[in-house]
Amino acid sequence: MYESKKKYFYGTGRRKSSVARVRVYENGTGSIIINGREIDDYFGLETLKLIVRQPLATTDLLGKVDIVVTVCGGGVAGQAGAIRHGISRALVLLNPEYRASLKAAGFMTRDPRMKERKKYGLKGARRAPQFSKR
Repeated sequence: MYESKKKYFYGTGRRKSSVARVRVYENGTGSIIINGREIDDYFGLETLKLIVRQPLATTDLLGKVDIVVTVCGGGVAGQAGAIRHGISRALVLLNPEYRASLKAAGFMTRDPRMKERKKYGLKGARRAPQFSKR
């Protein structure tokens, strides 16, 4: 879809088990393509679309850049967070002055929260077998 000669800025975003590879093309029309589909087709919930567009709204770039994303792993919420992280990293490469506002909003920080592993002797990460007194 996008020719390789056009200049873009790259950012990798991660959240939970999702990894997003983001390319931001400057002087665009504002389209966001995720895995070959428009953002409206990819995400059903408006909140997820809002999460993806947050870095663009913070930097006043809505409708000014084109974004092409390849995302894999995890669920839809984790993927939306990964895309937001990747877009933020790419925008800092586009213009280093955006870093302060994006960092203040918390978009530059990799969210470290992960699923806790299941332990032996338990039914889940913390759920113990049912206790019977008699």
